Amino acid sequence: MSEKKYRLMGKCPQCGCSAVSHLSAEEIRARFKGVDNVELECSECMKKYVEKVKDACPEYAKDCEL
Repeated sequence: MSEKKYRLMGKCPQCGCSAVSHLSAEEIRARFKGVDNVELECSECMKKYVEKVKDACPEYAKDCEL
């Protein structure tokens, strides 16, 4: 059985491009180290922006009781 993947989504405030990553709970914890916000970078305009984990991945926040 494969490990559950969560969809982490963000939308660039500068150009409006969307970003989507599919990560496991362990990958999310390792990459963002239990913080409330995640820093993302737009692949189009390269602007860095911050999203709340609860907004970027509500399913992960619910499953992991954030």
